[in-house]
Formats: sequence, structure tokens, C-alpha cells
Amino acid sequence: MTLVAPPPIPRAAGSLPLLGHAVQLMRDNLGFIASLRRDYGPLVEITLQPGTRTVIVQDPELIRAMLVDLGPSLDKGRFFEKMGQLLGDSVVTAAGQEHVRKRRQLQPAFARGEIARYVDIMRDEVSTALDGWRLGQSLDVREAMVKLSLDMLAKTVFAGSLDEATFRRLRRDLSVVMNGVGARIMLPDWAEKLPLPFNRRFDQARDAVRATIQRAVDDLQASGHDTGDMLSMLLRATDEETGRPLTGDQICSEILTLAVAGTETTASVLSWTLYELSRHREVEARVLAELDEVLQGRPVSFEDVTRLPYLRRVLDEVLRLHHTGWLVTRRTVTDTRLGPWTLPAGTELAYCQHALHRDPALFRDPEVFDPDRWLDSEEPPPSGAFLPFGAGKHKCIGDRFALTELITAIATIVRRVRFDLRGQSVRPVARATVRPQALLMTVRRREETAGQAGTPGANSL
Repeated sequence: MTLVAPPPIPRAAGSLPLLGHAVQLMRDNLGFIASLRRDYGPLVEITLQPGTRTVIVQDPELIRAMLVDLGPSLDKGRFFEKMGQLLGDSVVTAAGQEHVRKRRQLQPAFARGEIARYVDIMRDEVSTALDGWRLGQSLDVREAMVKLSLDMLAKTVFAGSLDEATFRRLRRDLSVVMNGVGARIMLPDWAEKLPLPFNRRFDQARDAVRATIQRAVDDLQASGHDTGDMLSMLLRATDEETGRPLTGDQICSEILTLAVAGTETTASVLSWTLYELSRHREVEARVLAELDEVLQGRPVSFEDVTRLPYLRRVLDEVLRLHHTGWLVTRRTVTDTRLGPWTLPAGTELAYCQHALHRDPALFRDPEVFDPDRWLDSEEPPPSGAFLPFGAGKHKCIGDRFALTELITAIATIVRRVRFDLRGQSVRPVARATVRPQALLMTVRRREETAGQAGTPGANSL
């Protein structure tokens, strides 16, 4: 029997000496990655770093094989190395057995009982945010959702121990760092060493973020108080190899991971959800009807999270159409077989959830926002086509926490207000994550529904 060799992996056009495909990526990274799906096959090679192969995996079965079947044998790759410049040695950036060990240390923070305890805190923070909005106000929804995400983070991770001024600095510095991480993924490594203002701002903001988190860790360690938050849980955790408590630096890295994941991605998903509800009033009406039927006028609770199937489909559709991940990487450690291809050690592998979820070969009318597509049992997406939280041993550790936070926030917001778009075109931009470039909407009062008593003032919510 003669084995047929697989076709060679094509190379994307337009690579430049020293820069590779950095020009296309810096100009329009989402458009460039989407063009690869249109113009090439299941694998295509691009250049992010001179002298290194980066293979974009575009077939859902191969993506799943990469994440699940090959997951234990692969390193985390370029994206996570760049994230490591901010996060240090954390569960997100670790690979192999080190990742398994760190994941076990964090797992208790995301147990069902812990998440249930946080719902009341999350809901109260959303209500406080709503109290600060004014009727008729033109609200920068993206920034409002970042602030809300930080406020929820403050109470669940830090038990509210960071003051307002510290949080403003943390938000500003995190924004600089996350934008910088996105740029560093696309640029060759030598560009980071240039004495440019961009690089200086990144370094200063990164150091400031770590210093802010480190102070919070040091203060709580010095106080000896168990405040019942995730930070206290990490202070109680021990290293399973040594039996010793985690070091301050280890705790700082894990808290930074929670801070990044709990603000950038959560804020973007909340923003896109409110955007789509404002564009599809019939979807919004069904969400409200479901909330009225299930909640009967009372605040949302943890037990309600699994009793709101339509709202969950809305969020699934947001995570499909507006996924925050645009380049997730792995790296081969040894010669590795992926489908019929054998990839040498040191090959960068990457896939794009944003492009994958919009592929017309995988989803009918992929640009259409349709929560009911998830009811179509006759034409389900193929395995590996929908990866809202990744897959395999590196699947997001906080997926249940994130969904609980999203459902709690949306269920609380939409019962009190509705948003009107101001006629602008809303574009996605991809830095470290995909987010709305600008999202200004006008705050309107929700018509009073069953269980909502009282007559608010003219500008009150």
C-alpha cells in the first residue's frame, strides 16, 4: 500500500523581510485572519517572528485535535509568552505538569459553592452601577462595562480592599498593557527592544499593574484576616510539591490572571450583548419575558442561572458572533502529527475563535445574530466549530464563573434600562482581545414591569 503524502502547507502571500506579516496584522488583523479562511485550506503558514514557522489551523476537527488530543504534549506558544510579560508564571501561561499543578491550586475558587456565594455580590455591584447612570445620558458602554467588571472583581477577588483611585490607575494601566500585548503578538521580538515611547509606556504600565496587585497581596498577608475572597483562598493554598504556602509573587501572578480575564473579556461580552439587544428589540423582549416568568419580580439568584435558557442562548450567540479571542497559540515541543501533516519541533500553531465562529461553511448566515440557531438539532455545528471557552486541558478554568457573572449582570441591567444606539457604526478591534472600538449608547428607562414598584424621579434609574 502506497501512502499519499499530504499537500504542502501553503504560505500566505505578502510576507516582508524582517517584518513577516506584521504590516497586514497591524493594519487589520481580524480582516487578515478572515482572509486566510477564505483563501487557503485547513492549514496556512504566516510569519510572526523571523525564522519561526507559525501555522494557522483553520479546520475545526484539526483545531479540536490540537487542543484536546495533542494538548498535553504542546507548549503554550507565542500569545501566552507575551501574556507572561504581564502575568508572570500563572495558570494561563504555564504548560505541561506545571499547568496541571497550578490549575489544582485555583480550582477551589471556582467550585459551585464559591460561585453561588458571589452572585449576590455581583448583583449588588451591577445595581450600584445602574444607580450612577442618568436617563438620557450618552454612555460609553464599553468603559462602563470595564468599570463594572472591575467593581465586581474588587468584591469577589479583593473583598473591596482597593480604593477608587487605585482602581482608576489599575484600569488605565491594564488598558495600556492589554493593547501592548496585542501589538507584541503581531510584531517581531526585536521591535520590543527599540527605545520607543510605545515600549516605555508598556513597561511602565506593566510594572505599575504588578505593583498595585502586589500591594493588595502584601496588605492582606500583613493583616492576617480571611476576608472570604479569592485572594484569601490563595493565601491559604499550598504548593502540592513542597507543602508550603504560595509565595507573594505566585499569588500576584494568579490574581493578575483573574484581573485580566475578569475585566477585558467580561466587559467585551457584556458590551456586545447590550449592543445586540439594542439592535434586536424582539430578542430583548423575549429576554425580558423569560426574566419576568422565572424571577416573578425578585432579584436574580444563583439558582436562576440554569433556569434562563433563552438568555443563555443569547450569550452563546454573542460568544459566537463577537468572540473575544483572535489568536490563541500552542507550540510543538517534538515532531508532531496533526492530521496528515508532520510538524517539526518549535512550530507555532494558532487558531482564531473570532474567524472560526463566523465561517459560513460551519454556520448558516454567520453574520446574522440569531439565538435560536442553537435550537437547530438537525444542523448542529461540527465538533470543534464553537469554542467559547476553548477545549482540552487548557479550557478556561473560570467558564462557570464567567457565565454566572454575565447572566447576573445582563438580567439585572435589562430589567431597569434599555439602550438606544446613536447611529454610529460599531467596529470590532483586536488587541489582546476583540472588543468594540467605540460604543456610545443613550440610557433609557425600562418600562415598569411586574414586581418593580415605585416611581423614580425624572432622571433617576
